[in-house]
Amino acid sequence: MGNRLRDVVGAAAGLALASPALAAAAIAIKLEDRGPVFYRQRRVGKDGWDFDLLKLRTMVIGAEAHGAGWAVDRGDPRITRTGRLLRRLSLDELPQLWNVLRGEMSLVGPRPTLRYQVEQYTPRQRRRLEVKPGITGWAQVHGRASLPWDDRIELDVWYVEHRSPWLDLKILAKTPAALFRGTYKGQTGGWGTNSALKSPRPDSSGASRRPTRNPE
Repeated sequence: MGNRLRDVVGAAAGLALASPALAAAAIAIKLEDRGPVFYRQRRVGKDGWDFDLLKLRTMVIGAEAHGAGWAVDRGDPRITRTGRLLRRLSLDELPQLWNVLRGEMSLVGPRPTLRYQVEQYTPRQRRRLEVKPGITGWAQVHGRASLPWDDRIELDVWYVEHRSPWLDLKILAKTPAALFRGTYKGQTGGWGTNSALKSPRPDSSGASRRPTRNPE
């Protein structure tokens, strides 16, 4: 109940504070191509239940049918001019505060992924579905999309196994700095077969060891 209260209060306050930025972004998106402001994508939540993730639209309409499909390449031509700024500042994620109010997401937790990705999870990796997906998480403050996919999942599983109010506060405190890191995921959207570190383990202080990575 404590986490739910935190989520509701935090999401409501976040939406109130972000409303001017959301309004400005909505106007910019509309002026650029007159398309829809919001983008809905089916994602997998707690216990494997599907829900519609909300984002500000940053790509051309029907982008999934072109280019890299679900993945986003560096300098992807499908990203609109407005979208590049929104993605760089992570403002496109703000509508997910509504997902938090609806109880589909939490402020802190593993990022929600697509069904085809979940179907490839190992039994250990499926542990990340034991909690609600979050707007930010342990993997996001330890490298975000710059980490290989397997490494990010392992960090998420570690969070599931060690989650606590103190750890959530630590993640929230580290999130502002992480927001300014890039969101490029490569041609596979981070869903690659090679991972430089199969099981990154946090050290005794709770901090994750920095993994070594193969270049994309």
